[in-house]
Amino acid sequence: MRSTLILRRLSILLFLLFVGIGSRAQYIRGALIAGGNKTQVDGDEVFGYHKTGLQLGAAAIIQFNKKWSISLENIYNQKGSREGVRFADSLDGSYKLHLNYVEVPLLLEYTDRDRITVGAGFSWGRLVKVDEYKNSFVVNSTTLLGGPYKRDDWNVLVDLRFHLYKSLKLNLRYAYSIVPIARRDVQDSKTGKLNYGESQYNNLINLRLMYIFNEPPRLETEPRQPQNE
Repeated sequence: MRSTLILRRLSILLFLLFVGIGSRAQYIRGALIAGGNKTQVDGDEVFGYHKTGLQLGAAAIIQFNKKWSISLENIYNQKGSREGVRFADSLDGSYKLHLNYVEVPLLLEYTDRDRITVGAGFSWGRLVKVDEYKNSFVVNSTTLLGGPYKRDDWNVLVDLRFHLYKSLKLNLRYAYSIVPIARRDVQDSKTGKLNYGESQYNNLINLRLMYIFNEPPRLETEPRQPQNE
């Protein structure tokens, strides 16, 4: 109930924001997004960006001028953590955590010479699927409704986008949770000590392609300056 109320308020806020901004914009563009993630969960004692996942979605980009824009996305984002098999035993030391979100990122962007775009902002994600495996066995206590992972994930984003060819862009993004996604009892990998209520955070690096629609020709090439004779 609380998450539904947050979603409604956020939707209304974003709608009012885009109506107000869109009335002052020069033009609005759309984009399709597809890419891959390398992720880890900080605080779970599984180290390294070993978990791979997909990121798929669409975006609306409100352009104020050649340099400044705001983008709003709606994406499906696969996060989590992974440790491969370490021992030839029934307790093989493996670990897998799948955290799948529907996510809404909002970014402020600056474009330099129509080639490189730098952005920063925030995102809200809603957990839609979770699976956890230890030693290749499913952890039945980890469920979507029963926890321990929260349904909401708030992130800070840093974004870098490059022009590839015409309307095709290459996008590199880093995202990190700003509030814990869970608090769990975790055994320290070095000392063996049990740490109670350890805070965990999503940590993501993403590489993706963006195909942008309705992009004016003037964003592709610089106008030629008249030569003085």
